Amino acid sequence: MRAMVLKKISQIEATPLELQDWPLPQAGPNQILVKVSACGVCHTEIDEIEGRRQPKLPIILGHEIVGRVEKLGSGATRFGVGDRIGIAWINASCGKCVHCQKGDENLCDQFQGTGCDAHGGYAEYTVILEDFAYPIPPRFTDLQAAPLLCAGAIGYRALKLTGIQDGQTLGLYGFGASAHLVIQIAKYKYPNSKVFVFTRQKGDAASRLAKEKGADWVGITGEASPEKLDCAIDTTPVGIPVRESLANLEKGGRLVINAIRKETPIPELDYTEHLWQEKEIKSVANITRKDVQEFLPLASEIPIRSEVNEFRLEEANQALLSLKQGKYRGAGVLKISD
Repeated sequence: MRAMVLKKISQIEATPLELQDWPLPQAGPNQILVKVSACGVCHTEIDEIEGRRQPKLPIILGHEIVGRVEKLGSGATRFGVGDRIGIAWINASCGKCVHCQKGDENLCDQFQGTGCDAHGGYAEYTVILEDFAYPIPPRFTDLQAAPLLCAGAIGYRALKLTGIQDGQTLGLYGFGASAHLVIQIAKYKYPNSKVFVFTRQKGDAASRLAKEKGADWVGITGEASPEKLDCAIDTTPVGIPVRESLANLEKGGRLVINAIRKETPIPELDYTEHLWQEKEIKSVANITRKDVQEFLPLASEIPIRSEVNEFRLEEANQALLSLKQGKYRGAGVLKISD
């Protein structure tokens, strides 16, 4: 099979992914072999390539996977050959530790990330334990569905963690693949809430998309919001929005940081200005299967509209560099097969 392979840590500008021929993976016990049709491009892949999240090398990246079951391993019974399924960031967990027993499998010490600790979807085929695969609602095309499996599902988790109630004001720092889906969830579930969006530059592609998706106000990071935020989500790869969002929070407000790693440090915080009055900071760590299982039907019900930028498998380096440079709006998706 063809696969885009990362062999060493590098800056994405050096186009480190290599198109190679790899042996077809074999489905083991309780696994399914999946023919990949589409795989989303996520900022986590940039973190892996550049070493902020250390992958197991060599590795096939990609964790927003849509495909069809090609073959069943022994004991696999949940799906049939030809079924369309999705694979997300969570590839496996131990199922036995205190975190797994509480449903917090995202915190398991043996958590494995798809495309990081196990091979992912920047390839024509992949394998997954059947319990970590999900049926895709028929409403979505393969390309539309791919971003839902991480950008959408992790955004759904982040929104839940804010504790938002209808009528409260939500701030979104950054407006890329995840935030452009989160705003659609927020507008559906909390119709009386305002959503304020903060982007890199006034009038850029992300700002225009935010307005199209129903933002009540769009500014840039560093500006004061028209009114205090009851909660906020930071999806950016840099540190400064953490400080700026805390300054805009209402008393008792909560900031949720939806990022695995930050490329730049969080600036020094002034306790009185940024944290006093019972403000909170909460991080999002990985994702659980329950998040995906809850989110996909909700996405179909809304229905969510993914803004998709299509690339070929061999264009993965270009897609990732364009993501890093903010050259497209919405989500990037590799089209692997028809």
